[in-house]
Amino acid sequence: MAKSANLYARIEPDVKERAETILNALGIPASNAITMFYKQIILHNGLPFEVKLPEHPLDVSRMTAEQLHAELEKGYADIQAGRTRPASEVFADIHKEYGV
Repeated sequence: MAKSANLYARIEPDVKERAETILNALGIPASNAITMFYKQIILHNGLPFEVKLPEHPLDVSRMTAEQLHAELEKGYADIQAGRTRPASEVFADIHKEYGV
């Protein structure tokens, strides 16, 4: 079947560049990758991967009393076993990871 339909999409330049770098290394033109993606949508009758909100870190307001107690016990066991890090080190890692 001849390709005769055009697809126009806006995408962040950095995302496009990074993806096309990978596709070029694989020897796959972007148009072929898009065709492959569309064919997978058809085969799966939906997106070919799971789409969901990420798991939230522990949130005390969402925990039952039993869950909170279990998490506190884990923390206490970590302290007893010496599995701790200075807060300054932890915050430095967070700042580095999230660019805050």
